[in-house]
Amino acid sequence: MRGWAPSGSLAANIEITSVCVQRGDIIQIGGQPCRVTDLVQLPAGAKRLSFESGEVLTMHARSQLFALRMMRKR
Repeated sequence: MRGWAPSGSLAANIEITSVCVQRGDIIQIGGQPCRVTDLVQLPAGAKRLSFESGEVLTMHARSQLFALRMMRKR
């Protein structure tokens, strides 16, 4: 994962579901931070998340995870 953070932004730890996950979210899996690079909608509200490392995770409609999201300052 790259150590890049846009200037003028804040990091927020938020709860995500398959409905609100976004590209750029950082999810910690097995102690490793993984940045979401691509999302694919699947049947029944699930999404397939692709990470910078090449790994893939299927997030079901009722899955809840915590992610680090970069928020712009206003």
